[in-house]
Amino acid sequence: MIDFTGRTALVTGGGAGIGRGIAEAFARLGARVAVAEIDRSRADAVRGSLGPESLVSVTDVRDTAQVAAFMAAVRQRFGRLDILVNNVGDFLGIVKPFGQYTDEDFDALYAVNLRHMFIVTRAALPLMKESGQGGSIVNVSSIEAFRGIPTGVVYSAFKAGVSGFTRSLALELGPSGIRVNEIAPETTESEQVKPSQWIPPKYQEHIARWIPLGRFGQPADAAGCAVFLASELSGWVTGTTIHLDGGALAAAGWYRTAAGRWTNTPVVTDSGIGGF
Repeated sequence: MIDFTGRTALVTGGGAGIGRGIAEAFARLGARVAVAEIDRSRADAVRGSLGPESLVSVTDVRDTAQVAAFMAAVRQRFGRLDILVNNVGDFLGIVKPFGQYTDEDFDALYAVNLRHMFIVTRAALPLMKESGQGGSIVNVSSIEAFRGIPTGVVYSAFKAGVSGFTRSLALELGPSGIRVNEIAPETTESEQVKPSQWIPPKYQEHIARWIPLGRFGQPADAAGCAVFLASELSGWVTGTTIHLDGGALAAAGWYRTAAGRWTNTPVVTDSGIGGF
């Protein structure tokens, strides 16, 4: 039984979706949970869910001063920090050919997908190191860090940057007993993101064509990964990535036809290979 009693977990973007799922999972397992959430209504909602032992702050993690103030509140309230989940990330609806990206697009995508991880992690490390008992940092990236995404080039590049940050920081913090790992999800359903509703019913069958397990992710899937990476069950795991994608990345261009057969040339043939 995983038990985080006596430990403190901090989750950024913990007011909705994957972040909220992770925050609630830690709370159920006994952790004292701190949440940074930019949206006030979401912050109020997750505060009600987590209960009075939690610390929920309306904080923009892209802002160094706000992060410093939040970390000071975490120190004052809990006195320690054992688990950090850098969850914030967004493509901001910026989808267009690379040549049409503006400098403002570059800056906005950098701030929300990578730079905030630098800011929050730098602010968290002194408190994480003070206990001398190690800890766990979990960075939430995306499957798009590991495959090409036309019209989403800049988003993909910064998500790949999260992977480099994770591996390098894992080496640096290993002697301190702080493990650093990454979760790279495929599309995940939530109250805010409902991809299965965006896809017309007649096209629903195509979900199983690119995701071998046949469905989109759920916040609980990410929560399970985060709990594992924060617990002693992964005590010898650092600098690695969990591909939380229902097998989509492993498929690597292979798709199932309408008849259920596998093919890597769906445009050319619908016959599949080997009868599978």
